[in-house]
Amino acid sequence: MNIKEKLAKLIDVKSIVTVGLTAIFCILALKEVITSTEFMTIFTLVISFYFNKQKETTPDTTKKEED
Repeated sequence: MNIKEKLAKLIDVKSIVTVGLTAIFCILALKEVITSTEFMTIFTLVISFYFNKQKETTPDTTKKEED
C-alpha cells in the first residue's frame, strides 16, 4: 500500500469525525466544561465504535480454511 492510499484511508468521513470529536472533547475537558469521568465515557465510546467499525471493514486473514 503506497502513501497516497494510506492518506486516502485516513481522510475518510469516519476518521474525520473521530478526530474532530476527540479534539472537541479534549478542549471541553481542558476548559473544565465537562468532568474527566464524562470525557472518558464519551471518548471510550467514540474510540471503541471507530475501531469496531475498522475491524468489521478489514478482511480477516487469520482464519484458516477447514477441510
